[in-house]
Amino acid sequence: MSYLKFDKSLMINLEQSLPKEMLRTNKSGGYHCTSIVGCNTRKQHGLLVIPIPEMDDKAHVLLSSLDETVIQHGAPFNMGIHQYGPNVFSPNGHKYIREFNCDVVPRLIFRVGGVILSKEKLFISYENRILIKYTLLDAHSPTTLQFRPFLAFRNANDLCIANDVINKEIKTVKNGISTCLYHGYPELFMQFNKKDVKWVNDGHWYNSIEYYKDRDRGIPYKEDLWVPGYFELPIKKGESIIFSASTFETQPDEYEETYDSEIKTRTARTSFFNCLKNAAMQFYLKNKSGMYLMAGYPWYNVRARDELTGLPGCTLSIGHKDDYEAIMDTFLKALKDYLEDGRMHRTIHEIDLPDIPLWTMWALQQYSIYEGADAFKKKYGEDLKYLIDSVRSGRVPNLRHSVNGLLYSNGENTPVTWMSASINGKPIIPRSGYIVEFNALWYNALCFAAEIFRTDKEEARYVAELEYIAENMKESFVETFVNESGYLYDFVDGNHKSVEVRPNMAIACGMQYSPLSRRQKRNVLDFVTRELLTPKGLRSLSPKSYAYRPNYVGGPLEREYAVHQGPARPWLFGFYAEAYLNVFGLSGIGFIERMLIGYEEEMAQGCLGSLSEMYDGNPPYSGRGAVSTAKNVGEILRCIHTVNDLARAIDEDDKED
Repeated sequence: MSYLKFDKSLMINLEQSLPKEMLRTNKSGGYHCTSIVGCNTRKQHGLLVIPIPEMDDKAHVLLSSLDETVIQHGAPFNMGIHQYGPNVFSPNGHKYIREFNCDVVPRLIFRVGGVILSKEKLFISYENRILIKYTLLDAHSPTTLQFRPFLAFRNANDLCIANDVINKEIKTVKNGISTCLYHGYPELFMQFNKKDVKWVNDGHWYNSIEYYKDRDRGIPYKEDLWVPGYFELPIKKGESIIFSASTFETQPDEYEETYDSEIKTRTARTSFFNCLKNAAMQFYLKNKSGMYLMAGYPWYNVRARDELTGLPGCTLSIGHKDDYEAIMDTFLKALKDYLEDGRMHRTIHEIDLPDIPLWTMWALQQYSIYEGADAFKKKYGEDLKYLIDSVRSGRVPNLRHSVNGLLYSNGENTPVTWMSASINGKPIIPRSGYIVEFNALWYNALCFAAEIFRTDKEEARYVAELEYIAENMKESFVETFVNESGYLYDFVDGNHKSVEVRPNMAIACGMQYSPLSRRQKRNVLDFVTRELLTPKGLRSLSPKSYAYRPNYVGGPLEREYAVHQGPARPWLFGFYAEAYLNVFGLSGIGFIERMLIGYEEEMAQGCLGSLSEMYDGNPPYSGRGAVSTAKNVGEILRCIHTVNDLARAIDEDDKED
């Protein structure tokens, strides 16, 4: 039975089907994203959305959509769908859908009278190219297909307006055409694997197409798209035809072989784990300068902190050691360039934030956990020492090593932590001073480094120094952050102590080496469980706070104020689970497994097979923000891997008994 499959009753009900989205990427920054019925519901949706480095580092929508029309006995049946107003859709092609299946590739089955047509979409890895395969499963009379391409040629965050400056020139290429609407953009090649395809010039603007998800976000949501004409070709029962859209001319006689070979590389979404594994690999980005992990789709690029928090789960937890090394090696070079002479990396954003070296050491530590201390020391031992020394020597901007052993960072006027929401550049939550997760990460790094180098006799003095700093810091951490109620202050700056119950204390508890005692961690976990834990992650603020805003909705300003004041984040559950298993041991496995069910439910919601950026802090915990994010997928994968390892250990003990 298919894991991700929807029947006619759901597909024709737009209230249920439109919120469900699907995403495919090419691991080079390009993607295809739309709703499962093919109706674009946000401006970032498109059939071929790619980066154009010559222009900027943003994604650009070239081909917005492709409308198919079945013609029998001279009667056309358009299977496309676009929104033109509240509850106004035309054409209503969704009414012909009989089934949607997303196990290997997105597959739609249409029924138009006696015609049964299958449609499959496949984004080619490392190429700006998408293939769509149409198979006529049944037909009782001659059948013709028409295809109308809707062109945008715009930044994915902008909208297109009808104009007279577009280039309407159409060039004939093998089994198709090419066109380019604006100077600076690459040509778009649209071709078929059949020779008897006919192109008809029939250019029109389709005006006032709406994207309801943008409308709900309080941002511009209407645009005009250019349709230069249509393709027309016959198709026989049992025949398959393949459409290719790309930024380069392709060889039509190779489409079938390319399609078949590409599909063999795909992970079938037949389980919760396989869904997340597939989602994880979609964040991979490889270009001439190296390999990276995208923060999320459809509007994020590579962001340093997101890359580091998502990296272990999106690589090591799914057995992709080589990809971890390629991404980490690229990152370490960029980080050293910045620390040495302030050079900012073109692809990796926010590498200048003060906690980046701290998160880097945590991500490196996960390599040691998965691959062993000896392998780690050989591969990354010197990098760890470099980062430790960079923090100790003050090489990291805006990160001061205080006399009490704690790290101090000034975030009063500029956001320095992951809670980075701001208005006019000023942080909404000015986390400044001694920040709880900064110092937990630092203590963990010191203890980890001491443990790694403990067996090297020539490093005895270095290890002793690290242990002394860690021990001194441990006492300061407890004195500074543990309050009378038993939970942790979120940050402390002079006489100001942030008493808000926030999830960053779970990060402090979830480190392999924590400055907290077992009793202290249990007290913190009690607070987190009572006030922050939801089936979709940890709330960013306790509901008991006057500032609590559980829903990330409304206009841009309203959403910015709410983003870190209540919505839940799945990635934080990874640290909660680590802390919970550390405190309760094997007896905690059952609870963590039950909590993971809440994330499995999301595989058929939002972006199929992935996890949204955040979820409402209150029931029904609706997904919000970016439809697919690396750190959420990565941390849940890391959690699953940890639970499975512990479960296997229990089984082995039982067998020995």
